Amino acid sequence: MRHQNSVFHSLTKQIPWSKFEQVVEKYGADRLVRKLTTKRHFIALLYGQLSGSTSLREIVTGMASHETRLYHVGAAPVKRSTMSDANSQRPWQVFSELFAQMLPQAHRGLRRATADAVRLIDSTSIRLSSLSESWATFSADVFGAKAHIVYDPNADRPVYFAVTPANVNDITAAKAMPIELGATYVYDLGYYDYGWWAKLDEAGCRFVTRLKKNTPLDVIRENHVSKNSNIVSDRIGHLPARLANSRKNPLQVPVREICVVIESGKQLRIVTNDLDASAEEIAELYKQRWQIELFFRWVKQTLRIRHFIGVSENAVRIQIAIALIAFLLLRMAQLAQKAVHSPLEFARLVRTNLMHRRPINNLLEPLQSVPINQNQLNLGLYFQ
Repeated sequence: MRHQNSVFHSLTKQIPWSKFEQVVEKYGADRLVRKLTTKRHFIALLYGQLSGSTSLREIVTGMASHETRLYHVGAAPVKRSTMSDANSQRPWQVFSELFAQMLPQAHRGLRRATADAVRLIDSTSIRLSSLSESWATFSADVFGAKAHIVYDPNADRPVYFAVTPANVNDITAAKAMPIELGATYVYDLGYYDYGWWAKLDEAGCRFVTRLKKNTPLDVIRENHVSKNSNIVSDRIGHLPARLANSRKNPLQVPVREICVVIESGKQLRIVTNDLDASAEEIAELYKQRWQIELFFRWVKQTLRIRHFIGVSENAVRIQIAIALIAFLLLRMAQLAQKAVHSPLEFARLVRTNLMHRRPINNLLEPLQSVPINQNQLNLGLYFQ
């Protein structure tokens, strides 16, 4: 009978193991390690994400029940205490860098000119227990972290992430993000900082965001607006030259304000440094922000970033990095097959069939029965 890899094994074949080993060497992640190597640690955490495990004990028990099939993946059952120690001590940068190394592979065939690149920026809050109070205290009784994401809506996947305590402002995290020259950045009011907007403009980037209701605009020109459109007005002008404490506004270039009425009837003031594109194009760019909200919802429904298997900052960072790597693997596998078009349905099928030996591009087909050898029946091996 022809050998068939498990679904889990097929997914791990997409991981660039040679690059992974280089990253492990770079951070010395296996130095003085006797049993749980970084690769085994990574596979165990990845198994936890794809199987839907909600605790270390569940990961350990699940892997023990699939010991023979894990052998072909280069893994083995792990101990809960050893996993816990690795989560708190192994450098989280190993897994973050592996995610970055996999991005070009995940974007293969979706490369665009930098000028056409759209980047959505947002964050999602993650609730933690009081056991994480040493680093993730938000208020007296609330503890949490934030995952800050830069998302490519054309490729339908993140291109950058960072994890901070929940009390870190979104704009503080954004200022630490790398800027892609010439790209289009779309974000909401959490990133309201004229200094950062000016840096995007200096880098040749286009930005699209919202203006606060009380922000004045010194109008120098009004563009024509179609009567049968949801565009209420299209104006070019300057933002206030002076800010609080008589500070000079670093964004001195003209900007464009487009007032749009959305489906709910609410009117939005969209602002951009693009003075040439149509108002409809700018409004459509801002509307794309909804895609990153859908991404956050998908990840929280499908992967494990609501239940954390560690309480230290290092453990939380590792788990979020592994969740995003699992997202990339699922997306690449789903796009490589044609039977299942829904990413959510495909993820559920992978979870159901994770340790079954079957083609990953044929998950909708019924499992084939195992052929029974007549000699084994005669020996009674199936009845002992």
